[in-house]
Amino acid sequence: EVLFGRETSKRGVEPGLLEQAHGGVIFFDEVADMPLGTQSKILRVLVDQQFQRVGGNDKVRVDLRVISATSKDLEIEINADRFRQELYHRLNVVPILVPSLADRREDIP
Repeated sequence: EVLFGRETSKRGVEPGLLEQAHGGVIFFDEVADMPLGTQSKILRVLVDQQFQRVGGNDKVRVDLRVISATSKDLEIEINADRFRQELYHRLNVVPILVPSLADRREDIP
């Protein structure tokens, strides 16, 4: 519900984070910890650029950019069947590798 929003006869339409990010950017932190079911739904949104709210019937179109981050090696997660390879390829368009602070002690004041 948080990502996709919901529609009820009592409360009406409650937009989710994806709908709120329409025309802008959404950030997924620790994307490797996302459940496989959610990964599939996010992949479908990235491919189709639309989704249905929970309890709704209408398709909601979105145009958004995604920035994601993780501290895990996603290739290891893919090989262990914990991360969808298709989602990895959709997210890994412009990879930015940042070494850990342990490797950059001079950056710590």
